[in-house]
Amino acid sequence: MPSTSDSSSLPARPRPPVVSRRGLLVGAAVVAGAQTLGIRTAHAEPVQRDPFKLGVASGDPLPDGIVLWTRLVADPYDAPSMGTRPVHVEWEIAADPHFRRVVRRGVVAANPALAHSVHVDVRGLAPARDYWYRFRTGRQLSPAGRTRTAPARRSRPGGLRFGVVNCQDWQNGYWPAYTALVEEDLDAVLHLGDYIYEYDPNSAYPDRMHTTPATPGLDQLVTLADYRARHAQYKTDPALQAAHAAFPWIVTWDDHEVENNYADLVDEIDDAGARKQDPATFARQRAAAYQAYYEHMPLRQRLVPGSPDYRLYRRFDFGDLLRLNVLDTRQYRTDQPGGFPLDFGAVSAGTQNTSGTLTGDVQEKWLRRGLADSGARWNVITQQVMMSQIRFPNFLDPTHPLPPIANLDQWDGYDPARTRLLRFLRDARVANPVVLAGDIHSSWFSDLRIDRDDLSSDPVAVEFTATSVSSDFPIAFDAPLKAYNPVLNPHVRFFDGSRRGYLRLNIDRHQWITDARTVDSIAVRQSPVTTTASWAVAAGEPGLKPA
Repeated sequence: MPSTSDSSSLPARPRPPVVSRRGLLVGAAVVAGAQTLGIRTAHAEPVQRDPFKLGVASGDPLPDGIVLWTRLVADPYDAPSMGTRPVHVEWEIAADPHFRRVVRRGVVAANPALAHSVHVDVRGLAPARDYWYRFRTGRQLSPAGRTRTAPARRSRPGGLRFGVVNCQDWQNGYWPAYTALVEEDLDAVLHLGDYIYEYDPNSAYPDRMHTTPATPGLDQLVTLADYRARHAQYKTDPALQAAHAAFPWIVTWDDHEVENNYADLVDEIDDAGARKQDPATFARQRAAAYQAYYEHMPLRQRLVPGSPDYRLYRRFDFGDLLRLNVLDTRQYRTDQPGGFPLDFGAVSAGTQNTSGTLTGDVQEKWLRRGLADSGARWNVITQQVMMSQIRFPNFLDPTHPLPPIANLDQWDGYDPARTRLLRFLRDARVANPVVLAGDIHSSWFSDLRIDRDDLSSDPVAVEFTATSVSSDFPIAFDAPLKAYNPVLNPHVRFFDGSRRGYLRLNIDRHQWITDARTVDSIAVRQSPVTTTASWAVAAGEPGLKPA
């Protein structure tokens, strides 16, 4: 049985304090008065009220750089309320939480074309160290955030810690997982997608109703204003704001940031009984969704407003300890086999999908190159949907649970592409490959083999699939899967569909430990967090073992 102890492979390092906004304001007034940032602002547009209601964030850490983010708002749900002119925003980043040792500062224009969002790519920083940052416009000072740069490229880090989160349906409950995450000691947070959900207002919690889209009744966001308002709503949550302010984030999207189960420019939703949108119409919707996503995330790659394309896949090195390949399995994928009327279908639909791809050819080649030339001890594929070969009992016909079915939106719908990747990992002798996934709102820790049924063969990789922050997993499926997994899915070493939370990754040069950190309830904002499972993989020894 997996351990339930709260173990860690690394000694705890002192956790630098996150200074409160009130503390920063008082300190600034005492030390330097209104001109604390020391930057001329004579040409800044006047902002009379707090425009930092969506908080601050940082992301995409490099050894010498980090992206700082904020977005100015008057009314969070109405982007035009901030005005039609650019607003000058000052920023600074310091080596201490009291901003006595400022190392970089500058001024950037927050433009209305991008909803007055701010993306500052700060360079010239020292590797593997904590920094604190903040913004100001006029006399309005933002909360402070803490961030951390990656280790130097040729360094040999002793260890790393990450948090893994995904699937945070606002309407399904609160986010005590983020409150718990803030208390962890992490180098970065990885968000694997479904940052927002597109559905119409419908919640058991009166204070968790979604914003109303321009065309209610479609159960779907469509316009740029729709997507902006929904992202802003999610960003108002204090637990999410605190988690963004505590660590740098590395993000990727899944489907709900645009529309459930979309594939490339294929509109998967039969909106309110109408026919699916043609590709040109859906491209406009995707462009709106991608732009709103960019406007609310700490991303380095610039976006062209109105474009339906945005390159999100990218790579990060953390010294020679870990290479992180971040994939996009939505924008370039072929349609789910059979046109995807339901999540589940015949296993053969996926095994026979010889032309199917989740990544597209260009991204697949990029991934292979990054894996083949890596000198890292651990090589991570961070992506959205489960790669493990899973057979589900037939939930579509509970009276006849067998033969099993597959989730065709996952890699099971694209089996030849998965087999091609797993064979590459084996043949190229990629060191210690680990796959991270989300999407399915439940925890699955699995060994990955080329032939899932050949349990005598060594795994070529392991996969950790994270449960959701708040999105629902049908509790009626939990017990049947726990009963059937030993027979249908013996390569799955741990499964739990009953709890929400996040993963905590503790990685050193000898082993990787993943802890399932779960909360008791999402019906309240504050809930205890516990470690409900801990599984490890040793460097150079394929396969999962209880930690």
